[in-house]
Amino acid sequence: MILKVVFAHHRIWIGIHTRKKWLSNRNLKVLPEIPSNTTSLLISSMSFWCRTVDISGTEKLRDSVIFCIVLTMDNQFKLLPLSFTFLVFIFMVLKLWMRSKIKDSPKNLPPAPWKLPLIGHLHLLMFSLPHHRLTELAKRHGSLMHLQLGELSHIVVSSPEAAKEVMKTHDINFATRPYLLVAEIIGYNFSDIGFAPYGDTWRQLRKVCTLELLSMKRVKSFRSIREEQVSSLIRSIYSNTGLEINLGEMLCNSSYNITLRTAFAARSKQHDAFISIARNVVEAAGGFSITDLFPSIKLLPMISGMRAKLERWHQDLDAMLESIIEEHRARNANTKDSDNSDNVTDDLVDVLLNLQDHGGLEFPLRTENIKAVILDMLIAGTETSSTAVEWAMSEMIKNPRILEKAQAEVRQVYDRTGDVNESDLHELKYLKLVMKETLRLHPPVPLLLPRESRERCEINGYEIPAKTKLIVNAWAIGRDSNYWNEAERFYPERFIDSSVDYKGTNFEFIPFGAGRRICPGMSYGMAVVELFLAQLLYHFDWKLPNDMKNEDLDMTEISSATARRKRDLRLIPIPYHPPPYVHKLE
Repeated sequence: MILKVVFAHHRIWIGIHTRKKWLSNRNLKVLPEIPSNTTSLLISSMSFWCRTVDISGTEKLRDSVIFCIVLTMDNQFKLLPLSFTFLVFIFMVLKLWMRSKIKDSPKNLPPAPWKLPLIGHLHLLMFSLPHHRLTELAKRHGSLMHLQLGELSHIVVSSPEAAKEVMKTHDINFATRPYLLVAEIIGYNFSDIGFAPYGDTWRQLRKVCTLELLSMKRVKSFRSIREEQVSSLIRSIYSNTGLEINLGEMLCNSSYNITLRTAFAARSKQHDAFISIARNVVEAAGGFSITDLFPSIKLLPMISGMRAKLERWHQDLDAMLESIIEEHRARNANTKDSDNSDNVTDDLVDVLLNLQDHGGLEFPLRTENIKAVILDMLIAGTETSSTAVEWAMSEMIKNPRILEKAQAEVRQVYDRTGDVNESDLHELKYLKLVMKETLRLHPPVPLLLPRESRERCEINGYEIPAKTKLIVNAWAIGRDSNYWNEAERFYPERFIDSSVDYKGTNFEFIPFGAGRRICPGMSYGMAVVELFLAQLLYHFDWKLPNDMKNEDLDMTEISSATARRKRDLRLIPIPYHPPPYVHKLE
């Protein structure tokens, strides 16, 4: 075995290979002397973008492995001594190589594709949307599939049967979360609900969330905020009548406004800064992070710049949250003895502060818990709602029959008063079918938040070791042709007279997850989504810009935590003129 290092301009090329010939250090084309069945892999370690040179004929790869790591000397690394950077990556490659050689893997893991040394199956996820690629791999290797991503062993679940095994039969074993750098730093060392490890503290936080923060009673108490913010969106759209608008961007901003008002009551001075950082965190949390997949390389978060970036965001968020919490404490102290204190509607910060002071909880609710839970709401519960509405509108625009049917229902219900509010949402039966079908085809989080096995277990005759990471592909499950007729078709009527629901008991339909780790904000999110859609469908007819045909609407997704549209939905609003007796929105 030969280790070669080639210096070329501002790059360091490090390679381990079993041949005496080398690759072109310019474009990674295989030299003529190297057999055509050799595959090379290129990883840009600094920017963490992965690229492959895909060469046919993989049967003999075991005999001719070439592994290259390219260190791009980005601006942030130009000040680092070249020798130091060189030594770090020599050490990294050798350490990973040795670990891959001595690791004793279980012999009865689920089926898996062929993997490469050091990086395992990472190359299979390059240049593709992860949930799409994992669906394709599952069709070849099974609905319970093993993947080695970097140093970490993963199990990928892609069918209702397998999902039931891990989220019901073995639910308690898969009830914890794996370590993620973004969750540790942004979430106050796992003090939140979404990424906290399974245990007493998480159970108590979950109880607080379901009984106090996001109970049906509490969700209804925030109705006026939702109606006010959605009405503000409608007024903004009215002001652009006949013009092309970026509906996707407007929905996202309005959704953030609702969540921030729900959390803090009044509009905060840091409102826009909150939204900006939250969007950055959502982007950072999407996909697979190299820093998490190679945990033994302790310097990786530092030299990549990821730790510094997350810590900077955390410091900014913490300063804003600390200021807001102190304002609430001061206000509550001033109004505690006031005669009109009972008329003040508590926001989420008020609820949590009251629980901290008088809640009688079985654990101390620290200020860090309060901050982390609020960030959970802001980061995890906001963009998912706007993404769901945008996909619902996209599917209806692409299917005019469904759009007309949904609009007719909404207008029949609300033409009586002209006031689109939450009181009559329960009458919109067809709109609820539209939302179910949207969530089936476009789950807001297509790969559910990862889990981790606490102990060794056996599923379908396969051994699942402790500390194995679990990926549930909700996108693939919602399109399983064994359960859904014409699975790729948007057809809301499929849910008529069907008991299948998204609340975690039907494993063929789990956009919010299932088991102990099911999304606690499901009711809150659906209340926002349904009001958005009812208002948009009642007040406007919609058409595509530039005389585009409905069937030509691009439905491409982008690779992110929420699998939103690659291109924001842009439409032209045409105001609906209700009967004369109906009060119009000024």
